[in-house]
Amino acid sequence: MHPSKVGGPASAPPVTGVPMAPNAFGGAEAQLLWSTGLCDCMDDFGNCCMTCWCPCITFGRIAEIVDRGTTSCGTGGALYALIMAITGCQWIYSWFYRTKMRAQYNLPESPCCDCCVNFCCEPCALCQEYRELKNRGFDMALGWHLNVERQAGGGMTQPPMTQGGMMR
Repeated sequence: MHPSKVGGPASAPPVTGVPMAPNAFGGAEAQLLWSTGLCDCMDDFGNCCMTCWCPCITFGRIAEIVDRGTTSCGTGGALYALIMAITGCQWIYSWFYRTKMRAQYNLPESPCCDCCVNFCCEPCALCQEYRELKNRGFDMALGWHLNVERQAGGGMTQPPMTQGGMMR
């Protein structure tokens, strides 16, 4: 029987797109954890295969959501593919987006710094970012604008709101 049903510890709260409120000690916002691990690629077999054979699609979808629609999936994916074909250093471009996504959702730099994760485990990093956004309620195939329209129709949880101004 599940521990929470036998009086054991309760399960973790569901992952949402809204950052946690400041902690009780008056400090900065508490860091949230990634919803899946870096090496949990097989949790979403379809995305794992797509990322292995055409990482530009996975990257494009991530970039569109992280940029809140200012970069289209096609543009982000094409630029990723171009950088990959010309230099082989596409990991630098996706490193930027991983760092941006971590800042938006207050996620920890784990299991090591973003630079190392993207350099050593680029496909795993892309799969983890994709799963994170998907677990936060985004239908990755729709892109930002259709997710917002879907939310307006009551079909999903609200996309995360950004906080204005500088934060410490």
